[in-house]
Amino acid sequence: MELFARCAREPERLLAVTEEGRRYTLGDLNAASERLGRAVGGHKLVFLLCENSPGLLLSYFSCLNTGAVPLLLDAHISPELLEGLLAAYQPAFACVPEDLSQETRQVLKDFQPHLTLEDAQLLRRPGTEGPELHPELALLLTTSGSTGSPKLVRISARNLESNTKSIVEYLGLTEEERPVTNLAMSYSYGMSILNTHLLAGATIVLTRRSVLERPFWELMEREGVTSLAGVPYTYRMFQRAGLQSMALPALRTLTQAGGKLPEALHREYAAWAEQTGRRFCVMYGQTEASPRMGYLPPEEAIRKCGSMGIPVPGGRFQLLQEDGGVIQAADTVGELVYQGPNVAMGYAQQADDLRLGDQWHGELHTGDMAKRDEDGFYYIVGRKKRFVKLYGNRVSLDEVERLLSTRFPQAGFACVGKDDCLRIFHDSPEPALTQDATDYLSAQMHFPPRVFQVQALASIPKNESGKTKYRALEEMI
Repeated sequence: MELFARCAREPERLLAVTEEGRRYTLGDLNAASERLGRAVGGHKLVFLLCENSPGLLLSYFSCLNTGAVPLLLDAHISPELLEGLLAAYQPAFACVPEDLSQETRQVLKDFQPHLTLEDAQLLRRPGTEGPELHPELALLLTTSGSTGSPKLVRISARNLESNTKSIVEYLGLTEEERPVTNLAMSYSYGMSILNTHLLAGATIVLTRRSVLERPFWELMEREGVTSLAGVPYTYRMFQRAGLQSMALPALRTLTQAGGKLPEALHREYAAWAEQTGRRFCVMYGQTEASPRMGYLPPEEAIRKCGSMGIPVPGGRFQLLQEDGGVIQAADTVGELVYQGPNVAMGYAQQADDLRLGDQWHGELHTGDMAKRDEDGFYYIVGRKKRFVKLYGNRVSLDEVERLLSTRFPQAGFACVGKDDCLRIFHDSPEPALTQDATDYLSAQMHFPPRVFQVQALASIPKNESGKTKYRALEEMI
C-alpha cells in the first residue's frame, strides 16, 4: 500500500506520541509489521478490539501493511455482540488491549496469547485458519447501528487508499500536522484520521481521554495539537468544555462529520474559526464509502451554512427521483447517489461473504434525501426511511429534529414515530421545555398538539460514535 511508502524511506520519522510522552517512529511500525506478519502468516482475518493506544495503533497499521485483514471493533463492545460476530466469522486471530475486561476475555477463552506489541496482545485460536478471504479485501468495518447484527462493510485497498489521498488533498494535510485521537479508532471517521495523517507524514497524538477531562486540553497545549475532529455530539461537548475561550495557539483546523450539525452550531463554529484565523470544515460520509464523500470548503462555511458541500476529489453526486430519473433542477429533493473509487465492495453478513468480490462497482445509494443549490452545493434534508405520515402529509423525522435544535439549541433531541404519532425525546432538565416544544411544533407544522408526544430523558442514548440509538428509543416506546 502507498500508505506505507514513507516507512522504508523515513524510518526515523515520528509516527505517534502518547500522553505519557512515549514516541513511536515509522521504524517502530516497520518492526511491528515484521513481527505481526510472521505471527499471522498472510491474508487472514484479525478481530481488532480497538483502543487509542500505541499497541493497537501499531497493530492496525501492521495488519494493513502485511496483508492481514482487520475487523475494527470497539474494545468495549458488548460481549453478546462479540460472541455473535465470532460465531458468524470464525476468525483465527484477535488483537486486544492488555486491560481488556474479564467479561470480554471470557468470550475469547478459546484464544491463546501469541504475540505482544506494546500494550496489545495478539491472540490465536488453535485449530482454525479462519475464513477464506477475497484477495482484494483489506479491511472490515461495522455498519452504523449494527448492534446485534453481523453486517460488515467490505473495503479493498483501492477503496481505502483512494479516499485517504482524496482527504489529504482537500484538507491540504502536510507533515506539520498533529491530530489528536478524541474519536474511537474503530469508528470510520476516527480511522480515517489515522490513515490520512500517516500518508501525510504527520505525528498522531494518542490519548484515551474524553474532551470533558482537563488533562485532554493540557495534552492539546503541551503537544501542539493542530486539529480537532468531532461528530455533532462532540461539538456540544466542546461547548461544555469551553473550547472557544481557550488559547490553543497551535490549533488551526476543526473538522465535523458523523451527522448534520444544527445550523446554529455550524454558524457559531464557522464564525469563531473565521474570527480566530482557523479553518472549520464540515464533511459528509458513510462507512460504505471508506468513509468520505463530500466536504464544505472552509472558506464557504458561513456563506453555505447548513450545506455538507461538494463531492470529494475523484467523486460525483447525483440526485434521483423515486422512479430513478436524474434530477437536474436546483433545490429539488431526491435520493443522494455517490459514485467514486472509494465505494466499498459490498456487505458481508456471514463468513462466506468474505470471499465475494466487488458488488457495488463504485456506486452507493446513500439512503439520504438531499437537494442541490444553484452553485452546486448539496444539503442533506433527511433519511429516505426516516419519514412518517401525519394526517396524510409526509414528515421527515430528521427535519423535526433540526427545527427543534434550531429553536432550542440548549437541548438535544431525537424523534421516532409511526403514522399519525410523532414521539420526541429531549435531554433538557427544564420542565417547561416539554410543553414549549409541543406548542412550537404545533404552530410550525400546523398539526394539533396531540400528534406530538414529547418526553424528557436524563440523556439520549448514543452509540460509541455519538449517533443516536433510535432502535433503543423505539424499544422504550
